[in-house]
Amino acid sequence: MSEELPIMAVLDTDTYNEVDDQFTLAYALLAPEAVDLRAVIAAPFSNFRAATPAEGMRKSYDEIRRIIDILGKSPENFAWHGSANYLPDKRTPVDSEGARRIIELAHEARAAGRKLHVLAIAAITDVASALLLEPGIARDIVVIWLGSHEADYPGENNEFNLRQDVPAAQIVFDADVPLVWVPCRDVASHLDITLAELRPGLAPAGRIGEFLYGRCEELMNLRKISSKIIWDISTVAYFAAPQACSCETITAPVINDDRTLSTAPGRRDIVRVKSLDRETVFADLFEKLSRAGAVSD
Repeated sequence: MSEELPIMAVLDTDTYNEVDDQFTLAYALLAPEAVDLRAVIAAPFSNFRAATPAEGMRKSYDEIRRIIDILGKSPENFAWHGSANYLPDKRTPVDSEGARRIIELAHEARAAGRKLHVLAIAAITDVASALLLEPGIARDIVVIWLGSHEADYPGENNEFNLRQDVPAAQIVFDADVPLVWVPCRDVASHLDITLAELRPGLAPAGRIGEFLYGRCEELMNLRKISSKIIWDISTVAYFAAPQACSCETITAPVINDDRTLSTAPGRRDIVRVKSLDRETVFADLFEKLSRAGAVSD
């Protein structure tokens, strides 16, 4: 991380997909000394909560509005609709106001002598589309993506963010753009937590704490699970709690069409987060969230 904090950032998020994106948005907004969040883009997703990527994107946009309203943030020029579909191939972008906003902010960052950091915690459609629409922004942005399992993961690489839009992930891993990669299993998966642990951690956070706890309780009861991985907060923790992240420089893997990862000569170096200290990440998250409760008191 060569740039002094706070970073200039945009968050690309499938906010209504589960519960971890909601935590991540709140975390980023409540860590202004680490993250100068300029925009939030609703990314597409499809699962049991949304029949189509467009529905998932719209529901994510509405969820973004709920969270920023709780935190007293206006959506004007801040919350944006992302792509309504996944990429059809590696040559064709899906144009959206979110992709265009990434391009605009990349230009603003360059004019200010800075880099725009794109925290991508969903299918990486919007980021790949921005790179296809204007390839020159590759020199002006840094992408931080949570997605895929590592190359040696046993079994099928069926990770959610990757499998929804493989061409988009291939574009970002192939492009000459700085990339910080947070693998899911055995890295971000360490950020597992129970409701019993969440309750005291969120209690000082006021309305946003109640909202986040309610979202977790609802999902965990629905799935009949005793704990939930809050995957996506790893991308904010990389800047807000860097002491919790152990990283290494690796050669960018090739993402194959079948979602396997392989190596090839002549590819650029990227940063890979290889481990996260769970206790440090959650302690920092809860400390930042407590600021919201202090303001609302």
